Amino acid sequence: MIDVKEIRKDFPIYNREPKLTYLDSAASSLKVKTVIDHVDHYYQSLGVNVHRGAYDLAYEATKLYEEARDTVSKFINANADEIVFTRGTTTSLNMIANAYRDILKEDDEIVVTELEHHSSILPWMVTAQKSKSKLKYVPLTKEGRITVEAFKTVLTDQTKVVAITYVSNVMGYVTPIKEIIKLAHQKGAVVILDAAQAVPHMAIDVKALDVDYLAFSGHKMFGPSGVGVLFGKSKLLNMLEPVEYGGEMADDVFKDHATFKEAPLRFEAGTPVISGAIGLAAAIRYIQKIGYDQIHEHTMHLKQYTLNQLKTLKGITIYNETADISTITFNVDDIHPHDIATMLDQYQVSVRAGHHCAQLVSRFLGVGSTLRVSFHIYNDINDCDVLISSIKASQDFFLSF
Repeated sequence: MIDVKEIRKDFPIYNREPKLTYLDSAASSLKVKTVIDHVDHYYQSLGVNVHRGAYDLAYEATKLYEEARDTVSKFINANADEIVFTRGTTTSLNMIANAYRDILKEDDEIVVTELEHHSSILPWMVTAQKSKSKLKYVPLTKEGRITVEAFKTVLTDQTKVVAITYVSNVMGYVTPIKEIIKLAHQKGAVVILDAAQAVPHMAIDVKALDVDYLAFSGHKMFGPSGVGVLFGKSKLLNMLEPVEYGGEMADDVFKDHATFKEAPLRFEAGTPVISGAIGLAAAIRYIQKIGYDQIHEHTMHLKQYTLNQLKTLKGITIYNETADISTITFNVDDIHPHDIATMLDQYQVSVRAGHHCAQLVSRFLGVGSTLRVSFHIYNDINDCDVLISSIKASQDFFLSF
């Protein structure tokens, strides 16, 4: 059982905003103190580059940076040389899509879905245009889910890439990814998995999944912004052309040609996200201390309680009652989501309004935008009650005109 009062002591923002009702963790989680302390330690006590210097400060910084890589690799059951530190999920997914522009050919097929975040679909849309390959969409169920049976209908011998979300950032549905990966591999396709919404809520084992590439971000899991992870099977990473060229990633450089280092360094040109990687490792240790079972049980309890309360209100449309993680997407009749979100802010309630960088989901739902609330370990039942009372007050205000 999670003790929210104790948990909130780990998040400095509650010292400044004790009445904060933060319900937008799917966009970005709050930051835990141990992460902030580790980032501060790097800047205050080290502040130097990694892999280059022969002096003590450089050795210590490099040690912490590579220990962070080990921490991440063990976290998702990968090998250390399969972990590339990036700016975030968006950068990771773009790196792979850009690399495949020179690999895909005309008539090759890329399979995506309407549930994708823009960072999981736009890079492949452009790659399809550049390579003259074909973009195909997995049909969704009426509920908006990806199923294995629907995936089979678009999988062909021409399928070369499957770019897919593990957990939808709008609907909160978990994709049956293990079966999809197995089917994709039978056709010789690679699978690129957007795990940005999965990693904050569930354990991931890349070897058990047999996934080819996977991406996630630190800022959604109590870690720093500006740092993310690209996992790729070693043989695949070393097959890809680097996306950026510069310092540290080069092996031998001559006047007319150059060779590049093996992964992961071939993809970490220039000065890497040193403090971010160190902070991310601290965030992972914090999650492991709490435990995914505890996180899931706590957040799903809050989600179900809030769903039950929302159903007592008139004029509420809920789009994802059966979500597999603690995300609720809904609308209030006759009031624009942005108006509701602005009104809720008057009560220190933070929610997300808009298309959530996933416009195809909004189009599927037949709406321009939605409200989204998402829970994490620092939320409690009082947060749920404040949300409901604030929605009631917002309805009373707007519908009085």
